[in-house]
Amino acid sequence: MKRVLILVEGQTEEAFVQKVLAPHLLALNVVLTPTILVTKWVKSGGHFKGGATSYAKVKRDLKRLLTNAECITTMLDYYGLPDDFPGLTDRPTGNCYQRVEHVERAFQTDIAHPRFLPYLALHEFEALLFTEPARCTSVFFDVPGAIESMQAIRAGVASPEEINEGPTTAPSKRIQKVFPGYQKTLHGPLATIEYGLAPLRAACPHFHKWVSALEAL
Repeated sequence: MKRVLILVEGQTEEAFVQKVLAPHLLALNVVLTPTILVTKWVKSGGHFKGGATSYAKVKRDLKRLLTNAECITTMLDYYGLPDDFPGLTDRPTGNCYQRVEHVERAFQTDIAHPRFLPYLALHEFEALLFTEPARCTSVFFDVPGAIESMQAIRAGVASPEEINEGPTTAPSKRIQKVFPGYQKTLHGPLATIEYGLAPLRAACPHFHKWVSALEAL
C-alpha cells in the first residue's frame, strides 16, 4: 500500500476525496488521506479550518505533512489564491492550462520536496459540477431552469475547467446565480458522487492528469 496525504481547501474537497477519489485509488493500493488547511491557530489549542488565506499558511501545513508518505499533494482552488502565492505575479500569457501549470511549477519549486505533487483545481472545485449538468437532477431538481442554464454555460467551453476566474463568472458564482440555494459542502460532493470519477476525468484534462499521476504511484 502506498500512503498519500492531500492538503485540501475545505470540507467539500475533503468529502470529494473520501467518497469519490479515495475509493478508486484504494483499488490500486494507494491510500489517500485528506487534511483540511488550517487557517488560524488559537492559544486555547483549537484551530479554524478551510480556505487558503495566505501562502504562508499553505506552506506551514504542507511542511507539517512532509513525512514518510509516498506522496504529499494538494487540492486547492486556483481561483482566489492569495496574492503571495508562488508564480502568480509572473504568469505567462496563454490559456488557463499553461497559466495554472506555471503556478504549480513555482509551487513545487518553493516547497522543494521530492515527494510533493502540487495540484490546483481549475478554476475551482465547482467546475467539476458543470461536467454533465443533466445528470445532476437529484441535486438541482427544485429550481426550474437551473440545469438548462448550467448546460448552456457548459456548451460554451471545451472543458468545465475553462470556466474562468472572474469575481462574478467563476464556477461557484455561476452556480449561485442559477441555483441560489447552492450549499457547497452539501451539493458539491453530492453532484460529484452522482457523476462518478470517469466523466469528471473525461471532461477535465488538468484534473485527469493529476489523478493519473496518483494512479502511477
